[in-house]
Amino acid sequence: MISSPISRFAKNRGMISLRALWLCLSFVLLFWFQSGSASEASSVPAISESGAEAWLATFGPGELYFERFGHNAIWLREPAAGLDHTFNFGYFDFEQEDFFLRFMRGRMLYFSVAQPATREFEFYRQENRSIRAQKLNLTHAQYQRLRDHLLNEVQPENRNYRYDYYLDNCSTRIRDALDIALDGALRASTAQKPATLNFRDQTRRLTQMQFWYYLGLETGLGYPVDRTVTRWDEMFIPMVVADEIATMLVDASGNDKPLVELDTMIFTSTLPLPAAVPTSVWYRYLFLGLLIVSLAWLSGRFMPPVWLDGLTRAWILINATMGLVLAALWLLTDHAASSNNANLLLLNPLLLMALVTRLQRPVAMLLIAGNVVALSLLLLPEHQYNLDVIALLSPINLAVAVYLFRTKSKKNHPQDS
Repeated sequence: MISSPISRFAKNRGMISLRALWLCLSFVLLFWFQSGSASEASSVPAISESGAEAWLATFGPGELYFERFGHNAIWLREPAAGLDHTFNFGYFDFEQEDFFLRFMRGRMLYFSVAQPATREFEFYRQENRSIRAQKLNLTHAQYQRLRDHLLNEVQPENRNYRYDYYLDNCSTRIRDALDIALDGALRASTAQKPATLNFRDQTRRLTQMQFWYYLGLETGLGYPVDRTVTRWDEMFIPMVVADEIATMLVDASGNDKPLVELDTMIFTSTLPLPAAVPTSVWYRYLFLGLLIVSLAWLSGRFMPPVWLDGLTRAWILINATMGLVLAALWLLTDHAASSNNANLLLLNPLLLMALVTRLQRPVAMLLIAGNVVALSLLLLPEHQYNLDVIALLSPINLAVAVYLFRTKSKKNHPQDS
């Protein structure tokens, strides 16, 4: 059908109106986003061509498990030297020789990198992770020490270092660089200051929203992460470094001055903030443990006896295998945080003895004793926090122990036919 000139004009006018509306909307959105970017950029003042500034950049936690601890970098701005770069120590390379072997042995190599600040900040904006920038009130000599140290650290021959989750990580390297710039003042003010939270508590509060990741860490981390630490140690968390320097005063020829001259948010994430302290989540693992036991018991009501026997043997193999892994982490690797692990009372390699029928009763007693001792250790003034692991494993271990006792008793006292 051929449309009339009027109908064609009406259709075109409608299309023009829609296009005009879309253009207007696009312009508004573009202006909005540009305004937002401009407001973010305006929070960091322009620097003169002859100026030189050092900033601490702190990136908030992300959604992925390995992003939960945040990140940080030192941002140097020195136009005369062509510097507008962030220096950070949080890189590793899967292509490194023996990468996975190093990882398993606790000998991972991380390295430092300097890259343009705009690229770094844009990456964290895209990841929806907050960017906090703190301008440091440094003297010329302090700035030079910091600059020289960082430039030396990113050289190919110096950039690699042995990574430790708590004692030598990307954040402690930033802490150490600041301490060098301040001629030891940061360490002096924090080395005897009690930490707000120890290694375990910081780990728990930042990971407790990830069900399995949290449980894995709680299982693999031993007593060393429960020890009392100082504020200096606590700065393995990037956000703690930022909070500590925000309150720090430095001596300027007899007059104290704030170390942080300007504290601003370049970008604010929409992700929820982590809890300030860890909360109790043991009940969710107790529920899972009871659910597993209940499902196994119910399934045994409708299946032949060999079914529960198979489930019991499967759990013994799983339990003992996990115990062997924990023992290997403690005794055969450099994962110091996994040593002295009380979870070996719950995940015990000796349970493999239950595969021998005549040893089932001793193994059942071992299972019960391990759980009782693990619970008792929680009553000590200083202990490894593993209540979440106990809550999950105790119902299963005790159910398996009862089953081993019952089956052993039946074999010792068979009913007359």
